[in-house]
Amino acid sequence: MDYTTTVLITLVIYKIILVGIGFYANQKTSSTEDYFIGGRGLGPWVAAISSAASASSAWTLLGMSGAAYAMGLSAIWIVPAVVGGYMFNWIWLAPKLQKKAAAEQSVTLSELLANGSGKLTRPILWLCSVCIVFAFTFYIAAQFQAAGTTFASTFDFSMAGSIVMGTTIILIYTLLGGFWAVSITDTLQGLLMALAGLVLPIAALLAIGGPTELWQQMHNVFSTTQMSITGEHSGLVGIAFIFGLLGIGLGNPGQPHVVNRMMALRDEKSVQQAKFIAVGWSAIVITGMLIVGWCAKVLIDPVANSEQALLDVTNLLFPPVIAGVIIAAILSAIMSTADSQLLVSASAISYDISKNKNNKNSLLYSRLTVVIMCVISMLIALYAPDDIFSRVLFAWNALGAAFGPLLIVKVISKSVDGKYAFAAIFTGFALSVILSLFPSAPGDYLERIIPFALAFIIAWLGRR
Repeated sequence: MDYTTTVLITLVIYKIILVGIGFYANQKTSSTEDYFIGGRGLGPWVAAISSAASASSAWTLLGMSGAAYAMGLSAIWIVPAVVGGYMFNWIWLAPKLQKKAAAEQSVTLSELLANGSGKLTRPILWLCSVCIVFAFTFYIAAQFQAAGTTFASTFDFSMAGSIVMGTTIILIYTLLGGFWAVSITDTLQGLLMALAGLVLPIAALLAIGGPTELWQQMHNVFSTTQMSITGEHSGLVGIAFIFGLLGIGLGNPGQPHVVNRMMALRDEKSVQQAKFIAVGWSAIVITGMLIVGWCAKVLIDPVANSEQALLDVTNLLFPPVIAGVIIAAILSAIMSTADSQLLVSASAISYDISKNKNNKNSLLYSRLTVVIMCVISMLIALYAPDDIFSRVLFAWNALGAAFGPLLIVKVISKSVDGKYAFAAIFTGFALSVILSLFPSAPGDYLERIIPFALAFIIAWLGRR
């Protein structure tokens, strides 16, 4: 068989498994709570790996390796930013959040943030829903676009056909099983991503001759600027650049599709076990992709698009069957984020702002919302394409600044006054969007740090 046929067969088998999981999970979904939070029965492995996979998305594999390829040595700061964010989420936030969500019987992050706000409860739920749907529409579109890029570059399909194909697969198993389907498939996909994070950098280093040879070759293929720890910046601007990249980690506590796995954990013991799994996973994958990006610069220079460096290295180093598995892992990163975000968007519209959450039609409305969000995001991917890395980080920063500060304050306080809670969410989100419209500062430190800091101050002043 030729390369294309082998890769295609591998992917078809993998997708059949995913759809099968969707049918299995459908048997465990009988209520809205099951559909959105799995009946609060997640174990440590499923919670940790599915949370990590849904947080990572296409930018971890394609984007991180592409950033290392383009930026050079200064991309190293993204590693402590991401791993540090995971450590904060799982070591400090998760134990408190699991207890609080169980005590208050909160099904969604929006519901937890709005609890105790009196007359402002519904306005806060509406505000959260607007933030989630706005950000996730573009976030999901970036995943569909990445799926299209991967299919198109591998099989020589048209971009439009590739995007429609990926969208359809994600839609099927998200509709079938909801939270259970998403969590179980994300676990499988997360394990594949970890495998890629281990196998690819090891194979690339062996091809080059080891870490020492890689370091020497990097000086030959990267410019002097790219071999600087602060890139093209120096002095105070260089320090601001570093803080800007480290600020990526601030977005972790505010991601609804990530923290809802913590809310769904079944008990405190599961939380303690999950934290080691999640942090270890992030360290393996993000470090592996950094090394792959550097190795790609040595092995293949130039490439048509830095975000395709990973695909080119895979095709160079592995036979078709192995390449098919790794490309499946790349698509896993895309799908594991898109399905989780579709589910959170559905919950924001059909559950959070519904006056009667026990309505027998609630589950139907939820599934209709998933279809609508899927179609809108697919159309954006088709007709308004943009850089995957930038679009994902914009949505990540905006949601992180909107929800993260308030969530942190709420888990260490009894509650936050409704006026301050509303103001914190609005300030964090609106300021992130406004600052993103201006030319980027070094490391995007303005839009990553300032909105988060101001929202945190507002929430802190309103604590009880």
